[in-house]
Amino acid sequence: MRTIITTKTVLLITAVCVAGAAALQGADNAFKWRVHDMDRPLPTAVTPGDFCTHSAPSDATVLFAGSTTDNLVRFGTDQPILWKVEGDDLVVTPGSGDIATKDSFGDCQFHIEWMVPADRECKGQAGCNSGVFFFSQYEVQIVQGLDNRTYADGIAGSLYGQHPPMVNPCKAKGEWNAYDIIFRAPRFNVDGSVAHAATTTVLFNGIVVQDNTAILGSTAHGQRAKYAKHADRMPIKIQNHGDPLRFRNIWVRELGAQPVAQ
Repeated sequence: MRTIITTKTVLLITAVCVAGAAALQGADNAFKWRVHDMDRPLPTAVTPGDFCTHSAPSDATVLFAGSTTDNLVRFGTDQPILWKVEGDDLVVTPGSGDIATKDSFGDCQFHIEWMVPADRECKGQAGCNSGVFFFSQYEVQIVQGLDNRTYADGIAGSLYGQHPPMVNPCKAKGEWNAYDIIFRAPRFNVDGSVAHAATTTVLFNGIVVQDNTAILGSTAHGQRAKYAKHADRMPIKIQNHGDPLRFRNIWVRELGAQPVAQ
């Protein structure tokens, strides 16, 4: 049987090759820097505008709003948390373990406000560190990001060890910061391969610092992230890194499937 190569076939092959080359170039760019590379350029500092405290909407699960912590547990247990409630703040108690949502979540909108105490000494990743872990494994980093030198993929607003924020709008110690995070969970094929990577959009003090960013895999320190198939819903964890950070006004909303135009 003769194979006839037409102009249309040539154009199609060319288009596929170009698309493949672009994909490879994108992969090369994603791995241009070593994980936690201190030479990786830092995001430009931006002074955020005034922002209002975001009280929980009516369809949210309130995790902390100044008193009750009934919807939070010690991570990996069903026991009450051991962090302290001081006034309207939830304060990390060093040595008391991580905390997590009592319920499990998939796609969600998450709001949290956090502050590093004004008298706290910060040195890179030490002294002022925490993080929000979706599915208990995909971290949006919390750390003092103003006047505190650390690696670009580990500053506040980063997807830890993966993507630095686009800019750095962190406030000074003693001032409140706010995260509004839209998280879309990964989808897996039956064989465990990734059908669609997790994505995250992060507004940091009202400024977009991650824009539908693809997560490369489960957060890992000092090594490339990778995926392993897991459940469709899991708890959200807040890290106890041994530093007495303060939190307030924490809530989460479940998100349905994204609508498709008819």
